[in-house]
Amino acid sequence: MFEQTADLERIGSPVTREDISRYAARLADPLEVKLSSGTIYNTDAPTQGVVSLMILALFDRLGVTEAEGFDHVHGLVEATKRALRMRDRAVTDPDYLSLALERYLEARFIAGEAMKIDRRKAAPWPLRSGESDTIWMGAADTSGLVVSYIQSIYWEFGSGCVLPRTGVLMQNRGASFSLEAGALNLLAPGRVPFHTLNPALAVLNDGRVMAYGCMGGDGQPQTQSALFTRYVTFREPLIDAIDRPRWVLGRTWGAARTALRLEPRFDGNLIDALANAGHEVEVLDEPYSDVMGHAGAVVLHKDGSLEGAHDPRADGGAAGV
Repeated sequence: MFEQTADLERIGSPVTREDISRYAARLADPLEVKLSSGTIYNTDAPTQGVVSLMILALFDRLGVTEAEGFDHVHGLVEATKRALRMRDRAVTDPDYLSLALERYLEARFIAGEAMKIDRRKAAPWPLRSGESDTIWMGAADTSGLVVSYIQSIYWEFGSGCVLPRTGVLMQNRGASFSLEAGALNLLAPGRVPFHTLNPALAVLNDGRVMAYGCMGGDGQPQTQSALFTRYVTFREPLIDAIDRPRWVLGRTWGAARTALRLEPRFDGNLIDALANAGHEVEVLDEPYSDVMGHAGAVVLHKDGSLEGAHDPRADGGAAGV
Protein backbone atom coordinates (compact mmCIF):
# COMPACT_ATOMS: atom_id res chain seq x y z
CA MET A 1 0.00 0.00 0.00
CA PHE A 2 2.74 2.45 0.97
CA GLU A 3 4.63 1.75 -2.28
CA GLN A 4 1.48 2.74 -4.15
CA THR A 5 1.05 5.98 -2.20
CA ALA A 6 4.69 6.87 -2.79
CA ASP A 7 4.10 6.25 -6.49
CA LEU A 8 1.02 8.49 -6.38
CA GLU A 9 3.08 11.28 -4.85
CA ARG A 10 5.67 10.89 -7.62
CA ILE A 11 3.07 11.43 -10.34
CA GLY A 12 1.51 14.42 -8.57
CA SER A 13 -1.69 12.81 -7.28
CA PRO A 14 -3.54 14.63 -4.47
CA VAL A 15 -4.31 11.20 -2.92
CA THR A 16 -1.95 10.82 0.05
CA ARG A 17 -0.74 8.01 2.31
CA GLU A 18 -3.03 9.38 5.02
CA ASP A 19 -6.02 9.13 2.68
CA ILE A 20 -5.26 5.50 1.87
CA SER A 21 -4.58 4.52 5.49
CA ARG A 22 -7.96 5.92 6.57
CA TYR A 23 -9.84 3.69 4.14
CA ALA A 24 -11.55 0.59 5.54
CA ALA A 25 -13.87 -1.83 3.78
CA ARG A 26 -17.18 -2.38 5.53
CA LEU A 27 -19.67 -5.21 5.42
CA ALA A 28 -23.15 -3.92 4.62
CA ASP A 29 -26.55 -5.56 4.40
CA PRO A 30 -27.98 -5.54 0.87
CA LEU A 31 -31.11 -3.76 -0.21
CA GLU A 32 -33.99 -6.10 -1.01
CA VAL A 33 -37.45 -6.03 -2.49
CA LYS A 34 -40.10 -8.74 -2.76
CA LEU A 35 -41.57 -9.49 -6.18
CA SER A 36 -44.30 -11.93 -7.14
CA SER A 37 -41.55 -14.35 -8.25
CA GLY A 38 -39.29 -14.06 -5.17
CA THR A 39 -36.93 -11.71 -3.37
CA ILE A 40 -34.19 -9.83 -5.18
CA TYR A 41 -31.09 -8.27 -3.61
CA ASN A 42 -28.65 -5.59 -4.63
CA THR A 43 -26.06 -3.24 -3.17
CA ASP A 44 -26.83 -0.17 -1.06
CA ALA A 45 -25.41 3.36 -1.49
CA PRO A 46 -23.16 4.66 -2.90
CA THR A 47 -24.06 2.26 -5.75
CA GLN A 48 -27.11 2.31 -8.02
CA GLY A 49 -28.35 -1.05 -6.74
CA VAL A 50 -31.60 0.60 -5.66
CA VAL A 51 -32.22 1.49 -9.33
CA SER A 52 -32.04 -2.13 -10.45
CA LEU A 53 -34.42 -3.19 -7.69
CA MET A 54 -36.84 -0.33 -8.30
CA ILE A 55 -37.09 -1.04 -12.04
CA LEU A 56 -38.11 -4.64 -11.42
CA ALA A 57 -40.48 -3.70 -8.59
CA LEU A 58 -42.21 -1.17 -10.85
CA PHE A 59 -42.42 -3.63 -13.73
CA ASP A 60 -43.87 -6.27 -11.40
CA ARG A 61 -46.64 -3.78 -10.56
CA LEU A 62 -47.48 -3.27 -14.23
CA GLY A 63 -48.63 -6.88 -14.63
CA VAL A 64 -47.23 -7.40 -18.13
CA THR A 65 -48.08 -10.89 -19.35
CA GLU A 66 -46.27 -11.26 -22.70
CA ALA A 67 -42.55 -11.20 -23.42
CA GLU A 68 -40.72 -9.23 -26.11
CA GLY A 69 -43.63 -7.02 -27.11
CA PHE A 70 -44.31 -3.31 -26.68
CA ASP A 71 -45.63 -3.66 -23.12
CA HIS A 72 -42.47 -5.51 -22.06
CA VAL A 73 -39.88 -3.14 -23.53
CA HIS A 74 -41.84 0.10 -23.03
CA GLY A 75 -42.70 -0.87 -19.45
CA LEU A 76 -39.07 -1.49 -18.53
CA VAL A 77 -37.85 1.69 -20.26
CA GLU A 78 -40.42 3.82 -18.45
CA ALA A 79 -39.62 2.11 -15.13
CA THR A 80 -35.96 2.90 -15.82
CA LYS A 81 -36.77 6.61 -16.19
CA ARG A 82 -38.57 6.70 -12.84
CA ALA A 83 -35.70 4.87 -11.12
CA LEU A 84 -32.91 6.98 -12.63
CA ARG A 85 -34.71 10.19 -11.66
CA MET A 86 -34.85 8.94 -8.09
CA ARG A 87 -31.17 7.95 -8.21
CA ASP A 88 -30.00 11.37 -9.34
CA ARG A 89 -31.77 13.16 -6.50
CA ALA A 90 -31.10 10.63 -3.73
CA VAL A 91 -28.06 8.35 -4.06
CA THR A 92 -24.78 9.52 -2.56
CA ASP A 93 -22.27 8.57 0.14
CA PRO A 94 -24.27 6.50 2.66
CA ASP A 95 -23.19 8.84 5.48
CA TYR A 96 -24.88 11.73 3.64
CA LEU A 97 -28.19 10.16 2.56
CA SER A 98 -31.21 12.30 3.37
CA LEU A 99 -33.38 9.15 3.47
CA ALA A 100 -32.52 5.46 3.73
CA LEU A 101 -32.80 3.94 0.26
CA GLU A 102 -35.22 1.30 1.59
CA ARG A 103 -37.75 4.15 1.50
CA TYR A 104 -37.77 4.00 -2.29
CA LEU A 105 -38.52 0.27 -2.30
CA GLU A 106 -41.53 0.37 0.02
CA ALA A 107 -44.75 -0.93 -1.51
CA ARG A 108 -46.53 2.41 -1.12
CA PHE A 109 -43.77 4.35 -2.88
CA ILE A 110 -43.50 1.78 -5.70
CA ALA A 111 -47.26 1.86 -6.20
CA GLY A 112 -47.24 5.64 -6.49
CA GLU A 113 -44.36 5.62 -8.99
CA ALA A 114 -46.01 2.87 -11.05
CA MET A 115 -49.14 5.01 -11.37
CA LYS A 116 -47.00 7.73 -13.02
CA ILE A 117 -46.01 5.41 -15.86
CA ASP A 118 -48.03 5.96 -19.03
CA ARG A 119 -48.55 2.52 -20.56
CA ARG A 120 -48.91 3.99 -24.07
CA LYS A 121 -46.61 7.03 -24.25
CA ALA A 122 -42.97 7.74 -23.48
CA ALA A 123 -42.14 10.25 -20.76
CA PRO A 124 -39.63 13.00 -21.69
CA TRP A 125 -36.06 12.10 -20.94
CA PRO A 126 -33.07 14.46 -20.27
CA LEU A 127 -29.52 14.11 -21.53
CA ARG A 128 -27.16 12.00 -19.49
CA SER A 129 -23.54 10.95 -19.91
CA GLY A 130 -22.51 7.35 -20.32
CA GLU A 131 -19.93 5.15 -18.64
CA SER A 132 -18.10 1.94 -19.51
CA ASP A 133 -15.31 -0.59 -18.91
CA THR A 134 -16.52 -3.03 -16.26
CA ILE A 135 -16.76 -6.80 -15.80
CA TRP A 136 -19.32 -8.91 -13.92
CA MET A 137 -18.53 -12.35 -12.49
CA GLY A 138 -20.72 -14.88 -10.71
CA ALA A 139 -20.18 -18.29 -9.15
CA ALA A 140 -22.26 -20.95 -7.39
CA ASP A 141 -21.63 -24.34 -5.83
CA THR A 142 -23.79 -27.20 -4.61
CA SER A 143 -23.28 -26.20 -0.95
CA GLY A 144 -25.66 -23.32 -1.63
CA LEU A 145 -23.07 -20.55 -1.85
CA VAL A 146 -23.84 -18.10 -4.66
CA VAL A 147 -21.72 -15.02 -5.38
CA SER A 148 -22.44 -11.99 -7.58
CA TYR A 149 -19.44 -9.70 -8.13
CA ILE A 150 -18.55 -6.69 -10.26
CA GLN A 151 -15.27 -4.83 -10.81
CA SER A 152 -14.42 -1.64 -12.66
CA ILE A 153 -11.67 0.91 -13.15
CA TYR A 154 -14.22 3.29 -14.79
CA TRP A 155 -14.17 4.92 -18.21
CA GLU A 156 -11.90 3.55 -20.93
CA PHE A 157 -8.66 3.31 -18.95
CA GLY A 158 -9.47 4.25 -15.38
CA SER A 159 -7.66 7.39 -14.28
CA GLY A 160 -4.94 6.82 -16.88
CA CYS A 161 -2.41 6.77 -14.03
CA VAL A 162 -0.17 3.69 -14.04
CA LEU A 163 2.09 3.71 -11.01
CA PRO A 164 5.72 3.44 -12.19
CA ARG A 165 7.07 1.09 -9.51
CA THR A 166 4.14 -1.30 -9.01
CA GLY A 167 2.35 -1.11 -12.37
CA VAL A 168 -0.99 -0.63 -10.58
CA LEU A 169 -3.59 1.16 -12.70
CA MET A 170 -5.62 3.55 -10.56
CA GLN A 171 -9.40 3.63 -10.97
CA ASN A 172 -11.36 6.78 -11.77
CA ARG A 173 -14.54 6.60 -9.65
CA GLY A 174 -13.81 10.04 -8.24
CA ALA A 175 -15.10 11.38 -11.57
CA SER A 176 -18.59 10.98 -10.08
CA PHE A 177 -17.94 13.80 -7.62
CA SER A 178 -19.13 17.33 -8.37
CA LEU A 179 -17.37 20.65 -7.70
CA GLU A 180 -20.64 22.59 -7.68
CA ALA A 181 -21.64 23.98 -4.29
CA GLY A 182 -24.63 22.13 -2.86
CA ALA A 183 -24.31 19.18 -5.24
CA LEU A 184 -25.57 15.81 -4.00
CA ASN A 185 -22.19 14.15 -4.62
CA LEU A 186 -19.96 17.05 -3.61
CA LEU A 187 -16.20 16.44 -3.55
CA ALA A 188 -15.10 16.69 0.09
CA PRO A 189 -12.59 15.00 2.43
CA GLY A 190 -13.63 11.54 3.58
CA ARG A 191 -16.57 11.18 1.19
CA VAL A 192 -16.99 8.22 -1.11
CA PRO A 193 -18.25 8.75 -4.68
CA PHE A 194 -21.48 7.47 -6.14
CA HIS A 195 -20.79 4.61 -8.53
CA THR A 196 -22.77 2.47 -10.93
CA LEU A 197 -21.59 -1.01 -9.89
CA ASN A 198 -24.46 -3.19 -8.62
CA PRO A 199 -24.14 -6.99 -8.72
CA ALA A 200 -27.56 -8.61 -8.27
CA LEU A 201 -28.86 -11.71 -6.50
CA ALA A 202 -32.34 -13.25 -6.49
CA VAL A 203 -33.87 -15.91 -4.24
CA LEU A 204 -36.88 -17.17 -6.18
CA ASN A 205 -40.05 -18.72 -4.82
CA ASP A 206 -39.36 -22.01 -6.62
CA GLY A 207 -36.06 -22.50 -4.79
CA ARG A 208 -33.65 -21.19 -7.44
CA VAL A 209 -30.91 -18.75 -6.43
CA MET A 210 -29.70 -16.53 -9.25
CA ALA A 211 -26.61 -14.34 -9.40
CA TYR A 212 -26.63 -11.97 -12.36
CA GLY A 213 -25.18 -8.69 -13.54
CA CYS A 214 -23.79 -6.61 -16.35
CA MET A 215 -21.26 -3.91 -17.16
CA GLY A 216 -22.30 -0.66 -18.78
CA GLY A 217 -22.81 2.30 -16.41
CA ASP A 218 -26.43 3.52 -16.60
CA GLY A 219 -27.14 0.49 -18.78
CA GLN A 220 -26.43 -1.96 -15.95
CA PRO A 221 -29.90 -1.77 -14.33
CA GLN A 222 -31.53 -1.81 -17.76
CA THR A 223 -29.79 -5.00 -18.84
CA GLN A 224 -30.46 -6.58 -15.46
CA SER A 225 -34.16 -5.87 -15.95
CA ALA A 226 -34.16 -7.38 -19.44
CA LEU A 227 -32.33 -10.50 -18.27
CA PHE A 228 -34.43 -11.00 -15.13
CA THR A 229 -37.82 -10.50 -16.76
CA ARG A 230 -36.97 -12.73 -19.69
CA TYR A 231 -35.60 -15.57 -17.58
CA VAL A 232 -37.76 -15.34 -14.45
CA THR A 233 -40.98 -13.56 -15.39
CA PHE A 234 -41.42 -15.01 -18.88
CA ARG A 235 -39.47 -18.27 -18.39
CA GLU A 236 -37.16 -17.97 -21.38
CA PRO A 237 -34.05 -20.22 -21.30
CA LEU A 238 -31.14 -18.48 -19.58
CA ILE A 239 -28.91 -18.35 -22.65
CA ASP A 240 -31.79 -16.95 -24.73
CA ALA A 241 -32.55 -14.31 -22.09
CA ILE A 242 -28.97 -13.03 -22.45
CA ASP A 243 -28.73 -13.48 -26.21
CA ARG A 244 -31.97 -11.74 -27.23
CA PRO A 245 -31.78 -8.16 -28.56
CA ARG A 246 -31.44 -5.45 -25.95
CA TRP A 247 -31.90 -1.73 -25.54
CA VAL A 248 -30.28 1.03 -23.55
CA LEU A 249 -31.73 4.43 -22.67
CA GLY A 250 -29.40 7.38 -22.35
CA ARG A 251 -26.44 9.10 -23.89
CA THR A 252 -23.76 6.42 -24.27
CA TRP A 253 -20.03 7.12 -24.58
CA GLY A 254 -19.19 8.84 -27.85
CA ALA A 255 -22.81 9.60 -28.72
CA ALA A 256 -23.89 13.18 -29.39
CA ARG A 257 -27.45 12.84 -28.09
CA THR A 258 -29.77 10.91 -25.83
CA ALA A 259 -31.81 8.15 -27.43
CA LEU A 260 -33.39 4.77 -26.83
CA ARG A 261 -30.84 2.62 -28.64
CA LEU A 262 -32.00 -0.75 -29.93
CA GLU A 263 -30.17 -3.65 -31.51
CA PRO A 264 -31.53 -4.29 -35.02
CA ARG A 265 -32.75 -7.82 -34.22
CA PHE A 266 -35.94 -6.46 -32.67
CA ASP A 267 -39.12 -6.95 -34.68
CA GLY A 268 -39.73 -3.94 -36.92
CA ASN A 269 -43.30 -3.57 -35.70
CA LEU A 270 -42.06 -3.23 -32.12
CA ILE A 271 -39.52 -0.59 -33.16
CA ASP A 272 -42.26 1.37 -34.94
CA ALA A 273 -44.58 1.08 -31.91
CA LEU A 274 -41.89 2.46 -29.60
CA ALA A 275 -41.20 5.37 -31.95
CA ASN A 276 -44.93 6.10 -32.29
CA ALA A 277 -45.21 6.16 -28.48
CA GLY A 278 -42.72 9.03 -28.36
CA HIS A 279 -39.44 7.24 -27.72
CA GLU A 280 -36.50 8.78 -29.57
CA VAL A 281 -35.45 5.51 -31.17
CA GLU A 282 -32.05 4.83 -32.70
CA VAL A 283 -31.45 1.41 -34.26
CA LEU A 284 -27.80 0.40 -34.09
CA ASP A 285 -25.93 -1.29 -36.93
CA GLU A 286 -24.43 -4.14 -34.89
CA PRO A 287 -26.76 -7.07 -34.11
CA TYR A 288 -24.74 -7.72 -30.92
CA SER A 289 -23.50 -4.34 -29.73
CA ASP A 290 -21.01 -3.50 -26.96
CA VAL A 291 -23.25 -0.52 -26.20
CA MET A 292 -25.62 -2.99 -24.53
CA GLY A 293 -23.04 -4.14 -22.00
CA HIS A 294 -21.86 -7.66 -21.25
CA ALA A 295 -24.24 -9.70 -19.10
CA GLY A 296 -23.89 -13.01 -17.30
CA ALA A 297 -25.77 -15.20 -14.85
CA VAL A 298 -25.29 -18.25 -12.65
CA VAL A 299 -28.27 -20.19 -11.28
CA LEU A 300 -28.32 -22.75 -8.45
CA HIS A 301 -31.39 -24.94 -8.89
CA LYS A 302 -33.33 -26.51 -6.03
CA ASP A 303 -32.08 -30.00 -6.95
CA GLY A 304 -28.45 -28.84 -6.66
CA SER A 305 -27.80 -28.58 -10.38
CA LEU A 306 -26.01 -25.50 -11.68
CA GLU A 307 -26.60 -23.39 -14.78
CA GLY A 308 -24.58 -20.54 -16.22
CA ALA A 309 -24.56 -18.37 -19.32
CA HIS A 310 -22.55 -15.43 -20.62
CA ASP A 311 -23.03 -12.75 -23.22
CA PRO A 312 -22.19 -13.35 -26.90
CA ARG A 313 -21.40 -9.60 -26.98
CA ALA A 314 -18.25 -10.27 -24.92
CA ASP A 315 -15.24 -12.55 -24.78
CA GLY A 316 -16.18 -14.02 -21.38
CA GLY A 317 -17.76 -17.40 -20.83
CA ALA A 318 -19.49 -19.80 -18.47
CA ALA A 319 -17.90 -23.03 -17.26
CA GLY A 320 -18.25 -25.76 -14.65
CA VAL A 321 -15.21 -26.57 -12.53
